[in-house]
Amino acid sequence: MTWLHVLLGAMVGAPLRYLTDRAVQARHDSGLPWGTFTVNVAGSLILGLVTGAAAAGAAGPDLQLLLGTGLCGALTTYSTFSYETLRLVEGGARGHAVANVVVSTAAGLGAAYAGAALAGAVWS
Repeated sequence: MTWLHVLLGAMVGAPLRYLTDRAVQARHDSGLPWGTFTVNVAGSLILGLVTGAAAAGAAGPDLQLLLGTGLCGALTTYSTFSYETLRLVEGGARGHAVANVVVSTAAGLGAAYAGAALAGAVWS
């Protein structure tokens, strides 16, 4: 049953990533990868919520597999983040590349922390 939870979460996460990325990127003219930023921060927030809920005893292993491993694993994308950052560097936008790394990392960590803190407040 473990693989089924991961599969079901990924079946939602992968198309959600694609659709969110396209929708966000279509609204921005800049060369910055706002779509990837959005899915990675959203996934970090969700994973923080799941982790906080699990720590409080409100989320069991099945929910962790479904949302944490399946959904968030397919929703977030470190490889695309890396590729897009490399493309910024190759395109001469070194400042944008550095900003992408710093802001994405800080926002992702902040979102994960916020999610865990919110879950802890709700389920403690």
